[in-house]
Amino acid sequence: MKLRSKISSTLLASVVLATMVIGCEGTEKDNTPWVNLFDGETLNGWNQKGGVAKYDVVDGTIVGTTVHNTPNSFMTTDEMYGDFILELEYKVDPSMNSGIQIRSNSLPTYMDGRVHGYQVEIDPSERAWSAGIYDEGRRGWLNPLEGNPKAQQAFKQNDWNHYRIEAIGDTIKTWINDVPASYLIDDKTASGFIALQVHGIGKDKKEGTSIVWKNVKILTDNLDTYSRKSPLTPINTKNKLTVGEEKDGWKLLWDGETTKGWRGARLDDFPEIGWEIKDGLLTVLASGGEESAAGGDIVTTDLYGDFELKVDFKLTEGGNSGIKYYVNTDINKGPGSSIGLEYQILDDARHPDAKLGNHDGSRTVASLYDLIQADLDKPINPIGEWNTAHIKSIDNHVEHWLNGTKVLEYERRSEDYRKLVSESKYVKWPNFGEAEEGHILLQDHGDRVSFKNIKIKSINKSE
Repeated sequence: MKLRSKISSTLLASVVLATMVIGCEGTEKDNTPWVNLFDGETLNGWNQKGGVAKYDVVDGTIVGTTVHNTPNSFMTTDEMYGDFILELEYKVDPSMNSGIQIRSNSLPTYMDGRVHGYQVEIDPSERAWSAGIYDEGRRGWLNPLEGNPKAQQAFKQNDWNHYRIEAIGDTIKTWINDVPASYLIDDKTASGFIALQVHGIGKDKKEGTSIVWKNVKILTDNLDTYSRKSPLTPINTKNKLTVGEEKDGWKLLWDGETTKGWRGARLDDFPEIGWEIKDGLLTVLASGGEESAAGGDIVTTDLYGDFELKVDFKLTEGGNSGIKYYVNTDINKGPGSSIGLEYQILDDARHPDAKLGNHDGSRTVASLYDLIQADLDKPINPIGEWNTAHIKSIDNHVEHWLNGTKVLEYERRSEDYRKLVSESKYVKWPNFGEAEEGHILLQDHGDRVSFKNIKIKSINKSE
């Protein structure tokens, strides 16, 4: 019996050893040249923005703890990142909400420095949208996890979870515990900081709950070598409404593919020349810089009263165009553009119009053309990059916004407004800009300018 027991023990030890060897050989070594964003001992290279939640370094981890009476808090990297692959682990209290900010920014001109940008959600609730993509401080949900039950089930409650985030070009892909979660194509922001969020809590929530992060590492070189394919179907936001926009009553004013809903300002149909629809862009072609000399302006087939309008636009060097509203195409049948209030689109640095006008600076980008100058510290992106125009007109109160920042406001039909008109080129048009409703117009000024993501929300005055 003793001999048999000894042989059995020896055999068992051999099996265990063989299993360990096979297991080691079957484990792939990670040769990725990661760079640690967290040194395990200090928060060097990081700074806090937003709220005043507590962040501490404990046993090689970063611990974020909730406090009452504070907005969302963010521990942000000092360095800005464009294209990268990021991996990290976290463990979160089941009662909390959190996220990982990527390509995010905090600008004085945007909501008094509010942190905004892409967020990879951390969601321990029953909804289970962890690793979905949310646009913090801007558009809301871009890639929720509805229809991806595998990713929803991959989250581990009261345990460590692993995220992989790839942001390369206009594509963001995420994995939770090696399960593909999100696949987003969106070009709103190309670079920004990375941040660890502690969400603000209400009075009904317990103070002192925590989320813990560790093994925060990044790769910024040779990304094509290390990037993974995702089996998911990508969500492309170009010329599409976000989840929040749909719920809030927004509609696409251009479908990204056809001329539906648009016509020439002086035509029954869309112009046959001068405009191009290609790759989801609506582009007025260059024709020498003259006003409405080629294809001419285009207008919506529908009329709009109170509304909000958003349009992404991209200028070429020296370019000039505009977005007009409350346009009456029956006015001004002669040369030039149709008449209406105009959100100016211009290369301020190179186009001579920037120095012209009856009111100083009133022909610069985002200004109310020839009437009111936009704020001088407006946030404008360089020529060749996309900018977002946002016009709000509700009960005669009008606002021009540029890239999320309000740059001017005025009251239609007010005495101040009428005085400005009397001193401008529009004085010859009776009741200029005071119509109850009108067309939305995109201007052909002979320079190449592209548009996309044209969206409108009609406002019901009874609301």
